[in-house]
Amino acid sequence: MTQILHVNRVLPVEPMEAEEDDSNIEYLYEPSEDVLLEALLPMSLKVFFYRALLESAASEHGARMTAMESASGNAGEMISKLSIKYNRLRQASITTELMEVVSGAEALKG
Repeated sequence: MTQILHVNRVLPVEPMEAEEDDSNIEYLYEPSEDVLLEALLPMSLKVFFYRALLESAASEHGARMTAMESASGNAGEMISKLSIKYNRLRQASITTELMEVVSGAEALKG
């Protein structure tokens, strides 16, 4: 997983640049521009910060998922190594017991 830093300037809001074809067009706002800005600017800021919180939560969940995946992999590797060690110790114990039985049988014969 990678994280990419984005910098978004929230305030002050700059008006969009008009293209050459749009320079002669006059826009009519209803209600007035001031009323629209008073209503839309706080709403826009709320959405911006809510999005930042959602992205933060998603990032945290991604980091937790990666950590749990790594922990599961490490646990699986540890179980595999312990199983091999247990099997070797069990084989050594069986071999020792067989050697004792064979030695006892040889001692009785001889």
